[in-house]
Amino acid sequence: MVDRKLAGAHYGLRDWAMQRVTAVIMLVYTVALIVFLFAIPSGYAEWQAFFSQVWVKVLTQVTFVALLLHAWVGIRDLWMDYIKPFGLRLFLQTATIVWLVACMVYSVKVIWGIV
Repeated sequence: MVDRKLAGAHYGLRDWAMQRVTAVIMLVYTVALIVFLFAIPSGYAEWQAFFSQVWVKVLTQVTFVALLLHAWVGIRDLWMDYIKPFGLRLFLQTATIVWLVACMVYSVKVIWGIV
C-alpha cells in the first residue's frame, strides 16, 4: 500500500516548469511587441490594422493565457505557503480562480471583439 499525504501541493517540478514556460512565452511576446513598436508607424490606424491580424490576436491570447497560468501558480503557492486555516485558504483559492476565469472571459471579449 502506498502511503500518500492528503495535504500539501507536491507539484514542485510541474510548477517550476509551468512558471518557466509561461515566463518565456510572455518574454517572447514582449520582445516581439517592442520590435513592432519601432517597426510600425505610431498612428492609431496602423496599430489598429496591426492588432486586427489573426496571428497577432492568437499570439496575444496565448500570452494572456500564459499570464493567467503564471499568476495562478504563483498565487496558489502563496496561499498554500502563508495561509494556514483551511477554510480561509480554500476561499482565497476559489476567489482567485473566479477572478482569473473572469479575466480570461474579458480578455476574449477584448482581443476578439466578441460582444
